[in-house]
Amino acid sequence: MNSPEATNGLAYDLWEYARERGAFETEYATFVASFAAPAVVCEHQWEKLLWSQLQSLHDLDREHHAWDPAVSSDPADPQFSFSFAGTAFFVVGLHPASSRLSRRFAWPTLVFNAHAQFERLREQNRFERLRETVRARDQRLQGSLNPNLSNFGDASEARQYSGRAVEEGWRCPFSAWPDPEEKQEG
Repeated sequence: MNSPEATNGLAYDLWEYARERGAFETEYATFVASFAAPAVVCEHQWEKLLWSQLQSLHDLDREHHAWDPAVSSDPADPQFSFSFAGTAFFVVGLHPASSRLSRRFAWPTLVFNAHAQFERLREQNRFERLRETVRARDQRLQGSLNPNLSNFGDASEARQYSGRAVEEGWRCPFSAWPDPEEKQEG
């Protein structure tokens, strides 16, 4: 994970997914990327790895695609979502050392959920029920809700990506570079 080779492969596959997503026979699909290495031993290591990988993806993507205009590129903004290939994604990180049982997985894994899917669920009045079902299952499994959970627009979703309960003054270690068109204007 986050090697140049892995990042190039992930970028290509995620770009293909974003490009082909509209032709899928279902409105709901998720892109999952698992990595054989490194072995994740703690949540702080995972968080650093996750954000380094997302930064590397963005650094490749920014030369070719603008940030999805439906969301903010500022990770401190409550309207933030990660964007790749012009598509906003809610990213879920999974790894074997997660304190959240629902986030444990044998390998370092990134789950990319298109932001548009959540908007579609909202339009169909199905989002609230799905969110409550997920949270109820998390409560039963863990005995508590993830303290970083928030609704889109209430707080930056960047706080949720790694799964670690981040501190009150936490700052996201990611920065979006200007879109190619913006750089030419300045």
